[in-house]
Amino acid sequence: MTTRTYTNPILPGFHPDPSIVRVGDDYYMVNSTFQFFPAILISHSRDLVHWETIGHAVTRSEDLDLSTLPDSFGIWAPDISYHDGTFYIMATLRLHGMDRVNFMVKSDRPEGPYSKPYILNDFGLDPSHFIDDDGTHYMVYGKDGFYVQKLTDDCTEAVGDRIHIWEGTGRHSPEGPHILRKDGYYYLIIAEGGTEYGHCMTVGRSRALLGPYEPCPANPVHTQTNPDARIQRAGHGKLVETQNGEWWVVHLAGRPVDGSFCVLGRETCLEPVQWTEDGWFTVNGGHGPSDVQTAPDLPETVYEQPRLDTFDSEQLPLHWQFARNPDASGWSLKERPGHMRIWTGDGDINAIETKNVLVRREQHHRYTASLKLEFAPQQDGEQAGLVCYYDTRCFIKLCLTFDQGLKIKLIENRARVTSELAEISLLDPVQTVYLKVQTDRSRRMFFYSLDRENWIQAGVVEDARFLSDEGTQEKKAFTGTMVGLYAVNAGSGRRIPADFDWFQYEPAE
Repeated sequence: MTTRTYTNPILPGFHPDPSIVRVGDDYYMVNSTFQFFPAILISHSRDLVHWETIGHAVTRSEDLDLSTLPDSFGIWAPDISYHDGTFYIMATLRLHGMDRVNFMVKSDRPEGPYSKPYILNDFGLDPSHFIDDDGTHYMVYGKDGFYVQKLTDDCTEAVGDRIHIWEGTGRHSPEGPHILRKDGYYYLIIAEGGTEYGHCMTVGRSRALLGPYEPCPANPVHTQTNPDARIQRAGHGKLVETQNGEWWVVHLAGRPVDGSFCVLGRETCLEPVQWTEDGWFTVNGGHGPSDVQTAPDLPETVYEQPRLDTFDSEQLPLHWQFARNPDASGWSLKERPGHMRIWTGDGDINAIETKNVLVRREQHHRYTASLKLEFAPQQDGEQAGLVCYYDTRCFIKLCLTFDQGLKIKLIENRARVTSELAEISLLDPVQTVYLKVQTDRSRRMFFYSLDRENWIQAGVVEDARFLSDEGTQEKKAFTGTMVGLYAVNAGSGRRIPADFDWFQYEPAE
């Protein structure tokens, strides 16, 4: 029998803060989505290596308004669990300033639809669900250490006092707690060291839920210590046991390019877990993140990854998200069947208020993305096109626009500094253009065509590393680069349609 292997990450691109649960032979995972909407990505796997997106936990704007929140605020560190036919997802909603709430949604189907959010408290962050042997439900979360609080049987309310159970190991930024009950111990598995380089997983255990907890003598049980390794920033993990009795952990990590810039954001990796004779566990034998690893002993199930979107359905494909809650009247898949129609909205995409940015994750350091656009701008500022989008602080856009005439423009926003990199005047009236970006690690080449056969280079961004957490040059930066489409009026005040016929994403690695 041939031993199968896989290469980390298992979920490449912007997939941070993974949480996992097994139900029978199926595995479900959730990841943070921050300001992007629909919120809380839900994935499914049968073999722990290959994953398909099956839904989002929050899909109704009336249930969750992210429209005014700063970049990288919003949904933090969701956790998925399952009990007695119900899936529970808990998460932190990071609001303005230091305000935040922890909430829960639930459903009898892993893909949803989920209930409205139930607010559990406004203290701490990164809540996860734990059910003790007697069936009592608890929420465990962090705030200068870790707390447990009892929940009602339906998990819609927190009851009683919160109880501090452990302070962590003393490393900074303790967060992301999960409690695992095994062989008479409560294991409190946490993330420490911040989400940057030096991130790690640590663990403590106790014979009683409320402690005292002793730290593992081998802490951190998982981290990256080699500054030259391909995978960095490893931490924030959750364990899962397979139906065959194997143990694995999913955790976040980043793959920097050309230095220490993780342009794809924080991704999800998978590592084997080994339990030791003294009742502790190691991850990957204590060797840190692996590039190539022996696959779990599970039947391989491969899912087709979406590459070409023709927008033929009346439902938005699940791998697409808006930068924030969209204006329901500002886009349509029904107005012109077979097209994504976006009406130009007020402002430009460097403004939080802009609602007309639709993107999907970049998942490769080398790829080509292209689209067909039908658009007829006639007043200054009206534009639509292709965008490589980290957030309102960092993006590159290639657009068809009107600026004292019809033009193709290449514009970047580099840590809030806007620069016009190229301007090509179109002498003849044009309503249909094809736009393309080719990425090669930190280098991005942009092209346009009027017939899809003759491509003309619009410009090159030699160093696009600023499309990253590190590139924002600000503390709150937790997402990853996306690629997609947008339409704005940038001051004209008019709402005119931009019709996107198709969008194609082709990896080159």
